[in-house]
Amino acid sequence: MTMMLEAVLAAGQRLAEALRAENEALAALDMPRAAGLADTKIKATDAFAAAHAAAARTGARAEGPTRQAVAELAERLQALGAENRRLLERAIAVQSRVIETIAGAAMPRPGGAGYGASGRRPAPRQAQAMALTTRA
Repeated sequence: MTMMLEAVLAAGQRLAEALRAENEALAALDMPRAAGLADTKIKATDAFAAAHAAAARTGARAEGPTRQAVAELAERLQALGAENRRLLERAIAVQSRVIETIAGAAMPRPGGAGYGASGRRPAPRQAQAMALTTRA
């Protein structure tokens, strides 16, 4: 196996691990952990792309057992990437619903009192006192 293909496989394994970890966090809807893994995923993606491009420039070809390892890695990355996309879309939908709920609760209701600047509902308004007289 050439050094270039070894680099592609190693970078691909790191990328697979980064995707697996992020998918695990997203599946649990652990957004802080998922966000914390984003930088690792980006670096792993960049390293894999660079290793792949370098191997392509040199014309490195996988043969024999290396070819099988490359095919298995490609299949694994495809599956992890598809799962990552699905989980990210779900996380975005959940976050959107949370934001919409918060925004809806904070908006004043027609005919009803909303929340004041202090975070409390304003005191109910009372009608002004009025005196009526009638003449017969």
